[in-house]
Amino acid sequence: MNVFKVFGIGIVLIGVILLAYFLFGSNSDGTRAGTIVKLSHKGVVFKTMEGQLNLGGLTYDSGSPASSLWDFSVDEDDKEVIDALKEANLNGHRVMLYYKEKFYKLPWRGETKYFVYKVEKAKN
Repeated sequence: MNVFKVFGIGIVLIGVILLAYFLFGSNSDGTRAGTIVKLSHKGVVFKTMEGQLNLGGLTYDSGSPASSLWDFSVDEDDKEVIDALKEANLNGHRVMLYYKEKFYKLPWRGETKYFVYKVEKAKN
């Protein structure tokens, strides 16, 4: 009987470790640069901070300017990042956002899999 108990506990422990890895781990990380076009608190039950970054660029066909928007989320507890995003949005500064891509989108964490953890004012 002890072998089955140890095996069962081992399976549960492995399951908890995998669940924690997928919930809190990140799939990739990187940077995106552009101007902040929108910041908002969203949600009915779970309020999250969401934003959009205009990456800018040119279209391939005509070479004319095109708007390319990237949606991102911010952890509600990261007040320093939220304040930097609000300041960049207010003043129209071009910024570089450092983000981590999560494995899954969870409703209580944000509307996207991309979580910004650092903001830098871009150098011209």
